Amino acid sequence: MTYTEASMDALRQAGDELADATVAALFERGEVGKFNTLMRYVSTVGAPLPDGLPDVAREYLEAARVPAWVDWAEMEKARLFFVDNNVHISTALSFASMPACYVVPHVAKLLSTTHGLKYPSKRMAETGQFTVYLMQPDAFEAGSRFIPAAQKVRLLHASIRHHLKRENRWDIEAHGTPICQEDMIGGQMFFSLLVLDSLHRLGIHMSTDGAEAYYYAWRVVGAMLGVDQDAVPGTLDEARRFLDLYMVRHMGPSEEGTHLTRQLIDLYEEVVPGTFFDPIVSALIRYLIGNTCADWLHVPQTPWDTVVKAVPHLLGILETIEDRSPLGAWALDSLGHLTTVFELSSLTRGRVMHYAIPDTLKKDYGISSTVTRSHRWTPPTATVS
Repeated sequence: MTYTEASMDALRQAGDELADATVAALFERGEVGKFNTLMRYVSTVGAPLPDGLPDVAREYLEAARVPAWVDWAEMEKARLFFVDNNVHISTALSFASMPACYVVPHVAKLLSTTHGLKYPSKRMAETGQFTVYLMQPDAFEAGSRFIPAAQKVRLLHASIRHHLKRENRWDIEAHGTPICQEDMIGGQMFFSLLVLDSLHRLGIHMSTDGAEAYYYAWRVVGAMLGVDQDAVPGTLDEARRFLDLYMVRHMGPSEEGTHLTRQLIDLYEEVVPGTFFDPIVSALIRYLIGNTCADWLHVPQTPWDTVVKAVPHLLGILETIEDRSPLGAWALDSLGHLTTVFELSSLTRGRVMHYAIPDTLKKDYGISSTVTRSHRWTPPTATVS
């Protein structure tokens, strides 16, 4: 797939036809308040739809299903990849993917305009919880929370588009459609390819099959969030070309990006016990996104900037232990799971984030697989723009 300035400009004007039409109908009929009240209390697949749910919402839930083209064997590989690397993936999401969003000025401005600056822990908790829901073994079965979460997030994006346009609070000519297809694809790249890049930079052992499966899982997620998969890079090499062009087109410093980053750093310094290790938060961000982007976001320089460069060596030792010892693999995977749960519980304060919409969709599959570390993955090379 070839990406050009013209094709990217076209993606800047496109939204999500299904979700946008649903939200517009809800607003037109004055049913938004009733819809939100009813949906808040139902958040699992298979739960009965509440009485009084607007017809247009029922029709949306029927249409916003899991794509028919999903390869469940590939999704199981992705889940195993997440289980094996969950703490590393959480680190990459927190200290690379989120700051990468902030280094795109109009995305940072959008978060500011929609009051995202005021609730950093809620925003981070929703992101982390969404990913954990996705990688559960029953993510697509009755009782799971992932599908309802995806359906609600998709409507949330459409609601933001509707609100900003109706209130004339967004300069479409300058910034494109709010939460446009280009930005949604960019976000899909941040949470997939950029995470894989960060794991590679941290020295994590990854197989090519595992990396490709993880990327594939986020293609499924993107489709469920209303991203036009015909416009999405089909391979990791194509993903690199898109992401490079996207960042060259849009990245830069902004006041909103600096503010968001400061809140992110403060938030995670609260999670880290004590104060001695607080600077490692800034050091990890700077290490994973690079000095130029870190400077744009005013990420502080600390003595830990040098220390954190030793992290790949330490993780390499732990990964070697994991490779050679089944007991070591079990212990490290368990530790990773506990670390992720601790981090998420610190952000959510033990609550479930209520962004989910129910659906009766159920997909039964049972595929066993083993994690392999052969044919170690190498990131696609950077493209020249």
